[in-house]
Amino acid sequence: MIFSREIGIDLGTSTTRLTDKKGHILISEPSVVAVDVKTKQVLATGNEAKKMIGRTPGSIVPIMPIRGGVIADFDMTADMLHNFMYRSSKRGMFTKTGVVISVPSGVTEVERRAVEDAVRAAGAQDVELIEAPMAAALGAGLPVYEATGSMIIDFGGGTCDIAVVTLGRVASCRSVKIGGDSLNEAILDYLKKEHGILVGEKTAEDIKLKIGSASEYDGEAAMEIKGRKLEDGLPGSAEITSADIREVINTQLDEIITAIRETLEVTLPDLSADILDRGIYLTGGGARLRGIKEKLEREILIPIIIPENPENCVALGTSQRLRKGR
Repeated sequence: MIFSREIGIDLGTSTTRLTDKKGHILISEPSVVAVDVKTKQVLATGNEAKKMIGRTPGSIVPIMPIRGGVIADFDMTADMLHNFMYRSSKRGMFTKTGVVISVPSGVTEVERRAVEDAVRAAGAQDVELIEAPMAAALGAGLPVYEATGSMIIDFGGGTCDIAVVTLGRVASCRSVKIGGDSLNEAILDYLKKEHGILVGEKTAEDIKLKIGSASEYDGEAAMEIKGRKLEDGLPGSAEITSADIREVINTQLDEIITAIRETLEVTLPDLSADILDRGIYLTGGGARLRGIKEKLEREILIPIIIPENPENCVALGTSQRLRKGR
């Protein structure tokens, strides 16, 4: 017997999420694949593969096949999606699968085609692409099919997509290659240049989560960082403060703020009035950054609304697209 199923996929740079037609999150795991370079065999995906980053022998390489919201390694992306799709299914391998998958708003036709081909190589028969900000707006519960303007900022791991949507279409948009991973990289660069300390990506992520912020906050503190000294390769440490990391983060956020302003500048006046009344919705994992709501409101002078579970909005939007019919 041939069973059929439909899956929504948020293919993120740092995290991939799969959802069913009812809006249940089936998979939410890092977009990482661990590969044995000698045999080319995939050893692990998702959570298990991420644990290997920085801790594996030379023959095992953790690969992040999505970079900046687009596919950097086609075969590894297909293998990862195949694994996630298989693990999300309660049925056998002979299931006919339809997929709605998100892509950043600024991707090229070649990049869109690569995503579609990777999903088909992973085992899907029917594939529909939806722009990430439209999916995020759907997942946030915005009235995207009505004759009113809604503005969404989807701040993910690899990109920040900014869009105004109305009547089921994107009226204006910008896509910036800045996301949570970019903030981590900026922290790594800061530690190397200012303190001569080399640390791993996991440490940079920990710094961002523990003392990182976009605005001043109560309880700011210093943090001791341990790593390898660049000058002699020996273990070393450095002390950094919340203010240090905020300056690093805000340098990145300033580019996003510029893109938001540019999007508003080309938005029709009536739609702008709707946005002023309703506010701007902020989704994606970046919405969890401490103080980002306050910073954006100071800079843009429009209320910022963060939905519950903002990191799941794109995935939930693909689920809604499944329910609406493809």
